[in-house]
Amino acid sequence: MVVYFGLGSNLGDRRAELARAISAMATLGRVAASSALYETDPEGGADQPRYLNAAVRLETGLSARALLHACLDIERAQGRVRPAGGGKASRTIDIDLLLYGETAIKEAGLCVPHPSLLARPFVRIPLAEVALPGLCHPITGESLSECPSDSTVRRIGQLASSPAGGSS
Repeated sequence: MVVYFGLGSNLGDRRAELARAISAMATLGRVAASSALYETDPEGGADQPRYLNAAVRLETGLSARALLHACLDIERAQGRVRPAGGGKASRTIDIDLLLYGETAIKEAGLCVPHPSLLARPFVRIPLAEVALPGLCHPITGESLSECPSDSTVRRIGQLASSPAGGSS
């Protein structure tokens, strides 16, 4: 199964946190591609440090639920703390399951495609970079293999060493 993830970090050594998460994700399958790094301001003008964002394309045999649990484990291992009440907070790492093949899933605690995918340029731009040609949103049919540039999403380069051997 080909799956896509969005990653973000705005605490600590953001670049190292993203690289560490991608390395850990390689235990879940084959990291087929990882995007460049993009810097963005926090959503809604929150008083937080800027984020580094990236996207990953992974080939795996794991179920969507198993991937969700594995990513939550990776987040915890990297010191991610979720605030009580579920509010937005700065984080060492955030890993969102964006797409699980062409499947739409709506279960308790698991919604794929990610509900905010289409509205977030900081997710769409790196996703388009790693998307297989013709990738479309499973519900709307909107193309995800292309995304117009956005002045709020600044490309700042690649990870120093990519576990996937660079982006494709």
